[in-house]
Amino acid sequence: MLLNGTAAIVTGGASGLGAATARELAANGAHVFAVDLPDAVANAAEVAGVTHTAADVTDADQVQAAVDSAAGSGVPLRTVVNCAGIGPSARVAGRKGPHDFDLFRKVVEVNLVGTFNMLRLAAAAIGETEQDENGQRGVVVNTASIAAYDGQIGQAAYAASKGGVASLTLPAARDLSSTGIRVMTIAPGIVDTPMLATVGEEIRNTLAEGVPFPKRLGTPEDYARLALDIVEHDYLNGEVIRMDGGLRMGPK
Repeated sequence: MLLNGTAAIVTGGASGLGAATARELAANGAHVFAVDLPDAVANAAEVAGVTHTAADVTDADQVQAAVDSAAGSGVPLRTVVNCAGIGPSARVAGRKGPHDFDLFRKVVEVNLVGTFNMLRLAAAAIGETEQDENGQRGVVVNTASIAAYDGQIGQAAYAASKGGVASLTLPAARDLSSTGIRVMTIAPGIVDTPMLATVGEEIRNTLAEGVPFPKRLGTPEDYARLALDIVEHDYLNGEVIRMDGGLRMGPK
């Protein structure tokens, strides 16, 4: 599928994976609507071809407004990349007592429910566009994590939310197949994003050494290139791709 002359939505688009993806899609001719929380949007760097849009992915009305903006931009909405997510950690039970229930709910709400919220509303809008010569209307790329498969100590909420995103991939792809919309998911390993910003250099080096090859942390640009490959490769559908350098995480 060609990006040039189309619209795209990237959630979490003000930083990290989302910002890198927004830049990559814009560089390939898309008009990108980078959706993020108001504070993040206010501090986002200006990028040619990227319109920063404030919205909470868990709010149906705000997401609908963002989708309407993209769909009404004068070019067909073809692409959605869901990068918005949070990753706090807490044990199921420990010295501080049971896992905070509201925290678990919040992680699932942002990572899984927020992803589905954008998926459902954007897919409805994409479904109103004209098909291309191959019968395709668009593609949605979601973001899981290798924690969906190798969740570590303290990652119960995060792993559950990302496991839900991974499991959503195939049924969503099947649901949308008659509309000409593909659904794919990327499951990144340890990526050097703002989530790792507070980690010391020694810990970062240790994390990198644990990757079989290449022995480095992933980058947001690695993710963005893979997202672009998925968008342009019409025969990729209904699958989760691990982007982790062969890493299989231990318990901690």
